[in-house]
Formats: sequence, C-alpha cells, structure tokens
Amino acid sequence: MKNKKIIVLCLIVTFIFTLVGCGKNTDKNTNAAKDSVVIAMDAESEPAAGFDPVMGWAAGEHTHDPLIQSTLLITKEDITIGYDLAKEYTISPDGLTWTFKIRSDVKFSDGVPLTAKDVAFTYNHAMKQATETDLSMLKSVEAIDDTTVVFHFKKPHSAFAYTAAVVGIVPEHAYNAATYGKNPIGSGRYILKQWDKGQQVILEANPNYYGEKPQMKKVTIVFMSEDASYAAAKGGQVDVAYTAPSYTVNPIKGYHILLFNSVDIRGLNLPVVPAGNKVAARKNGETYPAGNNVTSNLAIRQAIACAIDREAIVKNVLYGYGAVAYSDSINEPWENEAMKVAYDPAKAKAILEADGWKLNAEGIYEKQGQKAEFDLLYISSNSVRTGIAMAVKEMLGQVGIKVNPVGSSWDKISTLCYETPHVFGAGLHSPTGIESHYYTGKNYASYSNPKVDQYIDQALAANSVEESYQFWKKAQWDGVTGITPQADSPWVWMVEIKHIYFAKENLNVIDKKIHPHGYGWTIVNNVHNWSWK
Repeated sequence: MKNKKIIVLCLIVTFIFTLVGCGKNTDKNTNAAKDSVVIAMDAESEPAAGFDPVMGWAAGEHTHDPLIQSTLLITKEDITIGYDLAKEYTISPDGLTWTFKIRSDVKFSDGVPLTAKDVAFTYNHAMKQATETDLSMLKSVEAIDDTTVVFHFKKPHSAFAYTAAVVGIVPEHAYNAATYGKNPIGSGRYILKQWDKGQQVILEANPNYYGEKPQMKKVTIVFMSEDASYAAAKGGQVDVAYTAPSYTVNPIKGYHILLFNSVDIRGLNLPVVPAGNKVAARKNGETYPAGNNVTSNLAIRQAIACAIDREAIVKNVLYGYGAVAYSDSINEPWENEAMKVAYDPAKAKAILEADGWKLNAEGIYEKQGQKAEFDLLYISSNSVRTGIAMAVKEMLGQVGIKVNPVGSSWDKISTLCYETPHVFGAGLHSPTGIESHYYTGKNYASYSNPKVDQYIDQALAANSVEESYQFWKKAQWDGVTGITPQADSPWVWMVEIKHIYFAKENLNVIDKKIHPHGYGWTIVNNVHNWSWK
C-alpha cells in the first residue's frame, strides 16, 4: 500500500513539472523569474462558479481579497476597516442609508472607467443570487453620480462594512453571467490570464491598477490534495505549498515552515431540537431533516463542552500548530471571555447524572431508553478533521457518551449536518459569524433564543461597528442566558488551527493579517508585496 502511494505521488510531481512548465528538479525552477511565484493551494479552493463576485467569489466563510476585482472597503491587519475604492462613507441616523464616495481614477482592466453605476450594478445583481454572500439586509443600491453610490437597507446592519470589504465590483458594460466567471474583467491588482479548470490559475499584474504596483508580476496557483502539495514542494516545483500539521515532521530541504495566526476554528454543531424536524438550507433553500434526540438534551451539550480536552487536541492532532478555542471569535474584539470552559470530565459526568442519565452495562449513559450515542460527521479527505473526530470519540467515550465517527465529503455532509453533529470549520473577519451560527432560522444547530436574537438585532442596529461589540458579547452571555457552555451550548468550539505552509527559504512572504477560516486564497492577500531575496 505504501509503495502504491509513493508511485502515485511521483506521478503527481511529474504532472506538476509539466503543468507549471518546469524541467529539472531543482530549487531554481520556479523562481528563475524574480517577479513570479507558484503556490500550491487546496483543491477545494478552486471556485466552482468561477471568479465572479456576483456568484460569491471571495465572500462567505472563506473570505479573502478578490485580487481580480476591487472592493469598496478592506479589513486591515487588526481587522478594523480601511478604504479601497471608497474614499469615505456616511451612515444615516436611522442606519437605513449608507452613502459611499468612491475614487474617480479607477479603470477596469479593459481601460473603461469604474463608476458608481458599476457598484450599484454589482450589488443589485448579487442580491438576487443564492450564494455565500449574504446581502439579505439590502433593499436596493443606486448611483447618484459617477462617484456617489447609496445603499438602502431593509433594517440597520452595522456589520455591513465587513461585507463591503469582500464583494468585488464587476463592470456593468462587460458583465455576462454565463461567461464572466471564466473571463473576468476587474480593477484589482491582477488579471486572470489563464484558468485550466481542475489544475491551475495564472494571474498577471494589472497595468491599469490604481494602487501600488505588484512586485510579483505573475502568480500561478496549482490546485491539489495535501499529499500532492507536499510532493510538489519536495520536488521543488512550487514556491509555497499549503500543508497539514502531520507533514511538518518531515522537513523539506530548501523550505521553511510559514505559520499564520487565524480565526479558523474547529467545533461541533449540536442540534438542539429532537429528530423529526425540517430546516431550509441557508444557501439553496432546499429542505433537509433536522434535529437529534441525543444532542437536543441540554445536559448532553453542556457535558460535551466540559469533556473535550482541547490542549490534547492541539498537542496530538495539531502537533502544536494551534491553540485552544472556546468560540469562533477567538482574539477578535467581539469575543466574550465567558465562552471559556475548563476541561473537567468529572463535571461532565456530574451534569449528566444530575439530569437523570445513568450508566448502563456497556458504560454508556442512558435516560428513559435513550442512549447517549450519536454519529459525528467529518470530511474524510482532511487529516485535521479526521484526527479531531477520532479524538472526540475517545474523550467523550471516557465520560459515557458514545460517538461514531463517519467520514464523508462536504457535498454529502451539507445535507446531513442539520441532524447529525459535524466537525465544522468556521471563523470570519466579521461578527456576523455569531449571527449565522446562533440567530433563529437557518443555523446548523436549529438554535433559537429570543434574548440572543434581541442582542444580535441590537448589534446590527448600532450606529457603528465599534458600538456593536457590546451587543455581540451579550449575545454570547449576558449573565443570565446565552450560547456559552454553561448556558445553551448549541456549539462546542475546540481549537484554532494555525495555517501552515512550506515556503522556499529565499522567498520573502509578507502577510500579517489574521487568517479567516479556509486555507485557500487568504495566503495570496498580500502576494503583491512578496519578493525574492
């Protein structure tokens, strides 16, 4: 079996040699040009709908700089808001109108000026799509003149600034929904020069770009699995290769390990309603089964939170490349310290027994004929999630809760996770992650708490992002109720993973921003500033 794997990896590397135009297996292959770089990226990072912001490119949980397009705003290194196309913006006292003044010196890559009409066109079209980009708060967007665009809201939404930092602007004059994703025209730092679907993307610097000119004139992205990414680096055929903790025990000559802090958190959704319910999926609106007869019990959820040894997961699954996490807002301004919970298996058992659960002959807690046993979904192609699922099985088994790990693909899991807990990845440069995970409606735990909803509504209605932080914190815990482990515990967050890459030692990679969930395109947010030593 091992020999077969070696043969497969050799074939993959040989394929990559051809793909990126390399010859001999030397470290000079990919950096012969001092203004180009080759990056191995997770195969799931390739956008199915292409590079079209209207269809969700660069948005959702895997937020990043759209590269090919410009955005109104940006998030800075400290996750505060900065400016890109916008020069300034104002918000009406009732929070229902946002007015942006944009630059007048921006051109698309085809030479046509970008105006407020293009901004309005982009958002008005994106509002109609069922994608990762949540624009449900918008009523309409209108261009007042070439440099003024006004957003009209159905209700206040203070966190919209974070949305405006990921939605790339498309050209009204050259937009065709059927073809734009494959051949995008934008005003960002780079132009999509070539896309070989399922294999690679080649980006080249945009000569019309209005900002600082990229040092890296050519960026090649190759899409591949964890194994293939490691093999490509080992063969010297890529300059930067994403990797998982388990691969770092085998260093690669000529490469060093790059580590990035993140808000990329792994946790479990714990459906709070009994089996037999239905829920409409957040994106496509299809109805799926929801609810779980075990995790709908509050004592079970609170016990799980106490029974997870987060430090052990960091050490044994992440090989130290991570940190314990108690929320999906780790180290962000809206995180509430009350989300923390100590590892205490004895307390977990005490919680269960106080609720009437009793150990049966198999060593599993049982109550009124219901065993404390449930399946746990995980993406089988992901080594970290696989390791976490197995660790959770062992840890919960020690407190009388039986877990049956079930590996599958995300396509299948996405239809099952409303009724079956899943090893989720999450984390945004925005407090709206709290809304998506806990607001009544289409969240994966079927969770509903009127008081939590009230605080989220207050946060969104705040006059500024900064003012909203107090309400996001109260939504987590206000001293009486909330989503914390001692309260409703609809999710159990476990660890923050560091984003790990093998990078050539003579490549200067600049990236100080905390990475959100997703290994993919975040790595190239600042690729324009990279350089060869």
